[in-house]
Amino acid sequence: MKVLKFGGTSVGSVESIQAVLQIVKKSYDAGEKPLVVLSAMSGITNLLTKMAEDAAEGKPFQDDLKLMEDRHFEVVKKLIAVKYQNPVLTKLKLLINELEDLLQGIAVLKELSDQSKDLIVSFGERCSNFLVAKIMEQEIPVSTYINASHYIKTDDNFGNAHLNEALSHQLIQALALTHADKLLFVTGFIGSNDKGRITTLGRGGSDYTAAIFGSVLNATAIEIWTDVNGMLTADPRIVKKAFSLPILSYTEAMELSYFGAKVIYPPTMVPAFMKKIPIVIRNTFQPEFPGTVIQFESGKSNFPIKGISSIADVSVINLTGSGMVGKSGFSGRLFTLLAREQINVILITQSSSEHSITFAVHPNDARKSVNLIKNEFELELMANKLSVPVLEDGLSILAIVGENMKRTPGMSGRLFHALGRNGINVRAIAQGSSEFNISVIINNEDLSKALNAVHDAFFAELKKTLHVFNIGTGNIGSTLFKQLHEQHDFLLDQNDIEIKVVGISNSRKMGFNPEGFDLGNWQEELENQGEVADLGTFIGQMKALNLPNCVFIDNTASKLPSTYYEEIFRSNISVVTCNKIANSGDYAQYRLLHDTARKHGVDFFYETNVGAGLPIVRVLKDLMMSGDRIIKIEAILSGTISYIFNNFKGDASFYEVVKKAQELGYTEPDPRDDLGGIDFMRKMLILARDAGHVIESESVKLGNILPESCLQASSVDEFYAELLKADEFFNKMKSEAAKQNKVIRYIGTLENGEVAINLQMLDDKHPFYALSGSDNIISFTTERYKDRPLVVKGPGAGAEVTAAGVFADLVNVGA
Repeated sequence: MKVLKFGGTSVGSVESIQAVLQIVKKSYDAGEKPLVVLSAMSGITNLLTKMAEDAAEGKPFQDDLKLMEDRHFEVVKKLIAVKYQNPVLTKLKLLINELEDLLQGIAVLKELSDQSKDLIVSFGERCSNFLVAKIMEQEIPVSTYINASHYIKTDDNFGNAHLNEALSHQLIQALALTHADKLLFVTGFIGSNDKGRITTLGRGGSDYTAAIFGSVLNATAIEIWTDVNGMLTADPRIVKKAFSLPILSYTEAMELSYFGAKVIYPPTMVPAFMKKIPIVIRNTFQPEFPGTVIQFESGKSNFPIKGISSIADVSVINLTGSGMVGKSGFSGRLFTLLAREQINVILITQSSSEHSITFAVHPNDARKSVNLIKNEFELELMANKLSVPVLEDGLSILAIVGENMKRTPGMSGRLFHALGRNGINVRAIAQGSSEFNISVIINNEDLSKALNAVHDAFFAELKKTLHVFNIGTGNIGSTLFKQLHEQHDFLLDQNDIEIKVVGISNSRKMGFNPEGFDLGNWQEELENQGEVADLGTFIGQMKALNLPNCVFIDNTASKLPSTYYEEIFRSNISVVTCNKIANSGDYAQYRLLHDTARKHGVDFFYETNVGAGLPIVRVLKDLMMSGDRIIKIEAILSGTISYIFNNFKGDASFYEVVKKAQELGYTEPDPRDDLGGIDFMRKMLILARDAGHVIESESVKLGNILPESCLQASSVDEFYAELLKADEFFNKMKSEAAKQNKVIRYIGTLENGEVAINLQMLDDKHPFYALSGSDNIISFTTERYKDRPLVVKGPGAGAEVTAAGVFADLVNVGA
């Protein structure tokens, strides 16, 4: 036989009760001999408690009583045939009238005892079970309502009564014998003392009822039907990726539930645990889902842990002092004191020096605990052998749980890496020698981020989610969004990466969407829902959202964003940028940003600073990390200049080539911004710094391409006029190169810690000789690549390749 227990949400409405009836009927028709335990309708127990308290305080309770009556009567009128309704309505009305008389008595006495309170809240289970039994009786005539208070016997501890096992077992066995052919609907949560006074079984009381009946009757399984698909890896309200666990051991279920999982209350399930009866958590509203089986064995799992649980609000008390060191019995004295006052200690950790003890309690007990400690240890405090207890509020506990953790190296490391990378400070740590649980105390405001970050870290088969905040929506930014939109499914399916752009800003508007912008329609969403752009506010909101795995993308050419990079790194947010300013300014600033990113365990990626989509920065770093030594770097890192000199041949004049380059959009509006070599200089400066050289921009030897007259021209038109006059200068250069079968290239060189950029003539033995179009090229001569340098070549400009470079940096964040 099976015990089927249904919680309040399962019997909370007409629709949910219909679902319950279908599940019960299916079990009955399959010959499983179900025994059904029901809670009160959702919200009714709270309503009954409120009515009792209102009555004791002289407040009116009639409206709430009418609400309770209406909810039950509605179910009768919709689910019981008209000809059978009257007896059911009459019985329910009698129960409601009895309840009203009790409330009136409490109102007269203005006193609410625990005994009276238990009697009043029992009406919830009594009404729901009678009601559902009568509905089922229409299809299964042997359906019978059972008031469990006649069979579950307890002591007089009203509100949290303790079971009289021997007598209860005897009565339940007798019930089973006399009702062997019946389908029983049993009230959860309630029992009675030896005088017949109704008692309640405390938190999780209906689960306890199911466990008691299941244990006595040797059930093959106890099914707990609720409104979720079993036990999940984390709280689905916080961790959207949480998924159901097929199997848990009793120990794992108890650990997860103790630290916040509300599906079951393990202490009530001890009768089932003792007889190794499997407990199955099922969803009333998705009965086809298999749910979670809680059994003696943990079962095999591909994951290192079973779940992550949390307690959202705790207070921590820290007790320190030399009077604790080597003092036998000190901890016993402390925790006996708290136990005597019914204060539950959630977590304990003690330093190996015995100089401090830290423990967590519920916030409601925190100040009382401190006062008790001060009174108990008054002499030690006066003698300065103990410091005054320090109380900290606003904290949470996060716990990872699983039997696979036992003797598995790296569990703590993975946990603390996930927390540290996201800037989550751990205030205290506790791990038992059983290694089933590692618990940490963190700030309350970090709990959501911590749960998501740790969930991603331990459930590696899930998708890694990156939360992106992007500034700059010009050619590169908008192209990046297009690429992310087009590659979304590929990233999910092939790389297990989900990228959510949750913040967007340009020079006019900024907007946020924690669920991620629709990148197929981001312009309209930003325009309609965005607010006036302000970079400081944007970064403040990015920090305030406190999402895990955040990335700030700078797709601008402005100096302002780089002034916030250090603050962003200190907030444990990675930066991806195509903006060269931060890395090519003062060396001290370059060093500070790189050191800050490393210190806070986040990424600073800027591949596009040097070669757009070409892998130049990454190649250089890989060479150096692998122990290679850079001898020389040669590079052409300007697509504009590359195009100009690649086409400055034959009859074409330099003036004509530059003019054509501008018409094709290869140059800035003022071509001198490219031909002046400043952008090229910044790229070489970044490479030199990444190669380990301390160098400022003033130390770069920048050779001119243009005559002084062109550089000093007061306008673009005047520049072109001066360029035309300089034809002889450029033609002479071209002729000299042609006579020697050489080509002209504007090359940057890093050698012996010095950077020079100048015009050179190259023969066909040089790897830069055959360069064409607007390609960039770079040559690394190293100890390993001495005779045949390592060459990287390809497009070095354009929105598509630059956005692709930003894209590549982004997906490597946290890799």
